[in-house]
Amino acid sequence: MAGTAMDSFVVVWHVYRLPLLVALFALFVAARVYRQFQSRSKTTASSSVPASPRSQSPEKIVELAAPAEKVVAPPTTKDNAKLAAKPATGPKRVLGKKPAKTIGGRRPPVSFIQPLVFFASLTTTTERYANILLEDLRAAAAKRADLQNRERGILPPQIHDISYIDFDDFFTTVPQPPSTSPGTRYVYCILTPTYNIDTVLNTFLDHLNETHNDFRIDTAPLSKLAGYSVFGFGDKEEWPTEEEGFCSQAKEIDRWMAKLTGRKRAYPLGMGDVKNDAEVALKEWTSGLLDILDDILENGGLGEGVPGSGDALESDEEDAGNEEDQKENSASTMVDLEDIKMNGDTAAPIPVDFTTAGKATSVATEDTAKEMVPKTSPTYAALTKQGYSIVGSHSGVKICRWTKSALRGRGSCYKYSFYGIKSHLCMEATPSLSCSNKCIFCWRHGTNPVGTTWRWKVDSPELIFDGVKEGHYKKIKMMRGVPGVRAERFAEAMRIRHCALSLVGEPIFYPHINRFLDMLHSEHISSFLVCNAQHPDQLEALHRVTQLYVSIDASNRESLRKIDRPLHRDFWERFQRCLDILREKRHIQRTVFRLTLVKGFNVDDEVMGYANLVEKALPGLVEIKGVTYCGTSTSAGAGLTMQNVPFYEEISTFVVALNAELERRGLKYGLAAEHAHSCCVLIASERFHVNGKWHTRIDYERFFDLLEQEKRDGTSFAPEDYMKETEEWAYWGQGGFNPEDERVYRKTGKNKNKALEAAPES
Repeated sequence: MAGTAMDSFVVVWHVYRLPLLVALFALFVAARVYRQFQSRSKTTASSSVPASPRSQSPEKIVELAAPAEKVVAPPTTKDNAKLAAKPATGPKRVLGKKPAKTIGGRRPPVSFIQPLVFFASLTTTTERYANILLEDLRAAAAKRADLQNRERGILPPQIHDISYIDFDDFFTTVPQPPSTSPGTRYVYCILTPTYNIDTVLNTFLDHLNETHNDFRIDTAPLSKLAGYSVFGFGDKEEWPTEEEGFCSQAKEIDRWMAKLTGRKRAYPLGMGDVKNDAEVALKEWTSGLLDILDDILENGGLGEGVPGSGDALESDEEDAGNEEDQKENSASTMVDLEDIKMNGDTAAPIPVDFTTAGKATSVATEDTAKEMVPKTSPTYAALTKQGYSIVGSHSGVKICRWTKSALRGRGSCYKYSFYGIKSHLCMEATPSLSCSNKCIFCWRHGTNPVGTTWRWKVDSPELIFDGVKEGHYKKIKMMRGVPGVRAERFAEAMRIRHCALSLVGEPIFYPHINRFLDMLHSEHISSFLVCNAQHPDQLEALHRVTQLYVSIDASNRESLRKIDRPLHRDFWERFQRCLDILREKRHIQRTVFRLTLVKGFNVDDEVMGYANLVEKALPGLVEIKGVTYCGTSTSAGAGLTMQNVPFYEEISTFVVALNAELERRGLKYGLAAEHAHSCCVLIASERFHVNGKWHTRIDYERFFDLLEQEKRDGTSFAPEDYMKETEEWAYWGQGGFNPEDERVYRKTGKNKNKALEAAPES
């Protein structure tokens, strides 16, 4: 039976095999065709785009864009054709050009380019060339407006004389685009001559330098620009080559702008000889720049690695010729100065004396001592780059931003509200750049020496005193060309009245600190000395100062170790001994606790601990200030971020709680004054509360009279003898801003757009 069935199947197969095979093949082909049709339909639906750029309004594009600050520009017709032929998934196609960065899979938005022309000119020559550039840009904008759609293009250029603008408006922050056109991006075109005399260009270069190196500001605050380009004018008869100075200031501006913009050089630096080919060179440069502007509109940015875009390699090359950068880069990693080799020689690292008790002794002799900060060291290069003037081998001076603010009538620092110090009359200096702590919030990580004992060459107080005054006055004179500086305040600033010995390092570390203080007082310069409570012997031997600060950065041993990171192993014992000394001096010196609050480190649950310290030392005044984040990698490594910076409301809450705890203990303190925009509050002993009013200010002339009388006949005096009534606007709850000054708010949004719209276009 089995054989019969098999025979029958074979017979049937031989008879019908051809029709069966044909039917199976037809079914297979039909299935393949159906699958291909379905796949093509899905691909077409997923890659569909508007037929025209006008088919989507900017508002609709914003809604479709991925969540981000930027707005996605609509694709061109040419882009549509490419997208329609491109599958939704799969590998990227190489189009012969590195694509610009994308946001959420879409190209960055640039709907309009707004060129801003900046120039500086003494003889009107550069101004004339700037207006030529202005007309060429205006003509190009009009031409492209006719050829392109109305939703994208180059806007009519605006022009600004560097001598008349506020640098902060354009070269510390980037102008905000109009609310009606958020896709507008700015391109800076900077035209500058080169002079061998002191002009506004020197002030401008100093501003770019300080902005880049200011720890309060992002190192690349102009990175939101679409790009920048610089053109320099020079005289080859006077400076034949670039090495001899041809267009040297334009080169410097170009270099600093590369840093401030995050390497967004839109077009290479152009240079022209004013006695030969300046206009021709400018025309060629303008043509190349306009091509780049078109690329920005088309591609959403400069791209990466594009020649002239300021990529990383180019930045390294342009900095290689800079002597200071070479010195800085030669130290491949930032090192602590107890390990650094002084004088550039091959001597062994400086030993650090990690003492455990008693007085520290120095092992260096006058013959073997080396300079703390030799001119050939990376430390010297780094500090001078940050705006310091190094005096001798271990001292420094620098003017702060509050000094500049006060010169322009925009307000002084908290010391004016609390103690009557006008910032433009104050010199910030230190006789010792070295310190025995490595605080996490210090903004000079890796650039100031550290050590526990003085092991360096000692400069004379006369050399330091003359040097810091000369350096301070030199920096003040550089401010005379800054827009807004008041003539009467500039004249006042040429007579130093106060000295804050708190710049960097530990001033009390200097072996001849008392002689230096005597020299300050001999010229009726008040002294405000800040120490870190790690040098009790020097603190005990300290002569009278106008006001004595001790930094109290933590209320317990563990917090102090984490925040100040002291080098001394017996740091807590030293700290406690300094508090005892402060208590003994409270009737001779104006003593101040300086609390720097770091959220997450020394704020939470530490009110009781701080109250214990106040109860132990009984300082006359307690300053409470929020930490200023410096943004260094060292701080980040220690766990410090912007999240650790307290808001003023948090400072106020802490101050109220501390004051209540002091009151509960029967300690006679009260909330005396505040300076809200410094995030600083003052608690004062009731010793300074007389007839229902606070007297936290200082009568400086009275102080010097009493000091001279003490030297003549030995008559001692107390802090209450030279106190002065606090201004009511500085009281707690009043904000603390001097009503005689003008409060200037950063221009943002609509206000800044109005300022830009008001700028002349010709």
